[in-house]
Amino acid sequence: MNDVILQQITKTYEKGKVLAVDHVSFEVQQGELFGLIGPDGAGKTSIFRMLTTVLLPDSGKASVAGFDIVKEYRSIRNLVGYMPGRFSLYQDLTVRENLEFFATVFGTTVDANYDQIKDIFEQIKPFVNRRAGKLSGGMKQKLALSCALIHKPEILLLDEPTTGVDAVSRKEFWEMLKKLKAQGITILVSTPYMDEAILCERIALIQNGKIMSVDTPQNIIRAFPKKLFAVKSDGIYKLLNDFRNHHEIESCYAFGEFLHITLKNQELSAMESLQRIAIENGHSGIVIKEMEPTIEDSFIRLMKQNREKDYGILLKH
Repeated sequence: MNDVILQQITKTYEKGKVLAVDHVSFEVQQGELFGLIGPDGAGKTSIFRMLTTVLLPDSGKASVAGFDIVKEYRSIRNLVGYMPGRFSLYQDLTVRENLEFFATVFGTTVDANYDQIKDIFEQIKPFVNRRAGKLSGGMKQKLALSCALIHKPEILLLDEPTTGVDAVSRKEFWEMLKKLKAQGITILVSTPYMDEAILCERIALIQNGKIMSVDTPQNIIRAFPKKLFAVKSDGIYKLLNDFRNHHEIESCYAFGEFLHITLKNQELSAMESLQRIAIENGHSGIVIKEMEPTIEDSFIRLMKQNREKDYGILLKH
C-alpha cells in the first residue's frame, strides 16, 4: 500500500511564468523512509506544500493516506505531521507552551500522547521553560519534530529538517527518524545533503522541478555506467581546465580536493591516459585513483544527461 502518491503534479508561479514542479510522479510506501533529494530551488518545498494542502497544484493528482489533496484536505491535515523547512513555531512561547498549543489544535493533550514524543522530548526537557526563540538550532529541530508528532500522525512530512544545524544534530535527527520508522510511521523527508540520501530506503532525485530518478540509493549508485577516477595535482584549477578541454575526457568536476573524471572511451587504459594528459599539460604531484561513485556523482551525471536531453529538444523546435 502507498501512503503518498503523486501523479504528474505541476506547479507554476507568477501566472505560469515560473515552472517550479514539472509533472512530478512518485509513490511512498506505507512505513517507508523516503527521501526527496535535490538542491535549493529544485521544487521540494512546493511539493511538500501541495501534499500538506497549503498549495493547490496547477495540474495532476496527488493523495496522502488515500485522501485527495484537493477534495479531501481536511482529512489529510488530521493524519499528517508537518515540519516546514523554516522554524515556524511561536518563538515567544516556551517549549512547554508550544507543545501544549499544538496538542490543543489537534484536540489532544501532551500527557495523552507523551509516549509518542518521549525519546525526543527527554533531550529538550531541561529547556522546557525556555522560549523557543532562545533555543539552539538542534534544540529547535527537536521541538519542531515533537510538535509535528504530538497528535500521533500516520505520516510525517519533513521539509529540509536538518538544514542549518550542526553535524552532530543532523546525525541525532536521523537516528530519531529510524526509531520513528520502526514504529510504523511513514516518513517523507527532503534534503539538499547528498550524504543523507544513503540513509533513506528509497529516494527521488529532483532538479529544476523534474524527477531524474526514483530507486534505492544503492541501485542508483550501481547504475553509474562508467569507471570513475579521482585525480589531483599541484595545480588543481589548471588541471580542471586542462581535463575539461581534452577530447578524451567525458566529464570532469571538482569534488573536495580531487577532480572526479570519466573517460569517453572505456577501452583505453584509463590510469595511463589520465597520467599522460596531466603530464602533457605540465602537471606535477599527480595522484590518480579509481573510486566508487557516490549519490552526488550519480546526481551530477543525471543532471548533465537531462540538460543534454532538454537542449536536444530545443534544437528540434
